[in-house]
Amino acid sequence: MTSGGDASYRDGIDSPLRLRAIDSEDLDVVSALVQDSVFSSEDCVWDRRKREFAILLNRFRWEDRDGARSSSADCERVRSVLLVRDAMEVKSDVVAAKGADQVFSLLALRFSPGEDGTGKLDVLLAGDMVYSALVECLDVSLTDVTQPYRAPSGKVPSHG
Repeated sequence: MTSGGDASYRDGIDSPLRLRAIDSEDLDVVSALVQDSVFSSEDCVWDRRKREFAILLNRFRWEDRDGARSSSADCERVRSVLLVRDAMEVKSDVVAAKGADQVFSLLALRFSPGEDGTGKLDVLLAGDMVYSALVECLDVSLTDVTQPYRAPSGKVPSHG
């Protein structure tokens, strides 16, 4: 905490993330933090009964970067769960396109509002693939579930 009592961005760097998005502004923050996460189809689960869609991500720790786009040998990832609640339906072209053993790179999360708070949440992936969840309302959480570990590549993801 800073001396004025307000938290600063740096205060949370060593703590696991536990975030919730219930509107578009919140989702923009979560989307930025999951950019460049990697996962396989086997890391995705949709529980129809609970109406929850979850992805176990290997998330790049953007929040732990002083110069977020610079290269460094101490790049870290952490296993995180991206959970979409109130999912009425989930569709994807991922498995048909690449198979279960393929590794996918998450680009962004986008929400398209519908009527009465409903909408569509798209999990956009590299290669023009997408997971789409029709949701009763926007309710997405991001929770770190392991300790950070050194990124196997040792590199900051590049977008150039």
